[in-house]
Amino acid sequence: MSQLFNPIGEKVEQVAPKDAQTNGENAPPTEQDEPGPVEEIESLCMNCHKNGTTRLLLTQIPYFREIIIMSFSCDHCGFQNNEVQPAGTFQLKGVHYELRLTSMADFERQVVKSDTATVNFVELDVEVPAGRGQLTNIEGLLSTILDDLESGQEQRKEQAPDVYTKIEEIIAKGKKMLAGEAFPFRVSVDDPAGNSFITPDMRDGVGKWEKREYLRTPEQNEALGLTDTVKTDLTEDGDIIPDQVYQFPASCPGCMHPCTTNMKMVDIPHFRQVVIMNTTCDDCGYKSNDIKTGGEIPEKGKRVTLHVTKPEDLARDILKSESCELECPELSLSVNPGTLGGRFTTVEGLLTQVREDLHNQIFQTGDSGSGGDSLSAEEKTRWSDFFAGLGSAIKGEREFTVILTDPMASSYVQSLADDPSQPDDQMTVEEYDRTDEEEEELGLKDMKTENYAEDAEPAKKEEEKAR
Repeated sequence: MSQLFNPIGEKVEQVAPKDAQTNGENAPPTEQDEPGPVEEIESLCMNCHKNGTTRLLLTQIPYFREIIIMSFSCDHCGFQNNEVQPAGTFQLKGVHYELRLTSMADFERQVVKSDTATVNFVELDVEVPAGRGQLTNIEGLLSTILDDLESGQEQRKEQAPDVYTKIEEIIAKGKKMLAGEAFPFRVSVDDPAGNSFITPDMRDGVGKWEKREYLRTPEQNEALGLTDTVKTDLTEDGDIIPDQVYQFPASCPGCMHPCTTNMKMVDIPHFRQVVIMNTTCDDCGYKSNDIKTGGEIPEKGKRVTLHVTKPEDLARDILKSESCELECPELSLSVNPGTLGGRFTTVEGLLTQVREDLHNQIFQTGDSGSGGDSLSAEEKTRWSDFFAGLGSAIKGEREFTVILTDPMASSYVQSLADDPSQPDDQMTVEEYDRTDEEEEELGLKDMKTENYAEDAEPAKKEEEKAR
């Protein structure tokens, strides 16, 4: 960690970290995994207005990124406060995590809640609004909610009996969840800044742990202090010419300096037109690539299954849209919709990108590459075996299957058949009816594109009667 200075330019004292305190679940970190030095800063106590001490620790969360843990204590009045903040900047997109708890072990999942994130226990119908950043686990989140609800119950019992009764029901239900008597239930973390996180487990199946990235709304950008400066510079009639590169002025999400977004429409043979977008910042080096598919929404989803049996299969072009789920059963690989965004590359390129992204999150922790302060030896071994299998597949040393399940039918794998209109022996393409969950996730259940004016007439008449 770089040396800190206080507002008047004096160097801040560095204090070596004390022995780690544990709950009996993890041993203290080894010398190799030892976190960086704790920084101590003398700062004003907002409770008694005397000087207290703020301690800062920069540490790495496994599978995630670096965060700053801040702890304040005042020796004069005993006031204490703990908080977590991301060590980086706002991410390009917002993020939504959801975990389905099915056993007591799921309560131990680590959670990073930034000061811009909201937490929602779905079945409990209770939401924690954006506020103080926290580094905790699912049990800690739920316990904090119940403690906060119980703290004002005596006053509510006298002043608002109806509210008291409803909150008592919520508290009772929450305690059953905490005791493991109400499985399964879900918890979600939504952060428009993209700096929050719920720890995954490589043994999670599809639907257990989910991550979805999304573009922030103008209101969310405004709340985060960001400005939406993207402009269009198309032809006068608004048409986009294929293979023509268009440039748009934008703001870099990493350093907020002006940068340029390049856009190009490309025709994929025997498929459809897609838009390739690239953003590069000359100031901080930030880079982003994304693929967008257009056209009408199909009636059915599409599932493409490719059996990779020879090196030539690794060179097939592949388009994975944002709505597509990627699976490779033989490699124990499952990528949920929304992860990685849209990508147009080869089979080898897609697997390489998945490997690099996961490896950087898990093992590239500072200079040691040890995988974070709390990554156990068993987990390191399990992930090492996973990456070894993925590396063999990328080199063409083993056969495997790639399954693309896309409810929007916007994903594609190149056929190697002599006649593209004929079936490829190693690839099957099938249509399927979207599930209710997929329809709901895509916002299609309540969408109406024809005769929508008819639904507005009854509402308009009711409004006129009310006047």
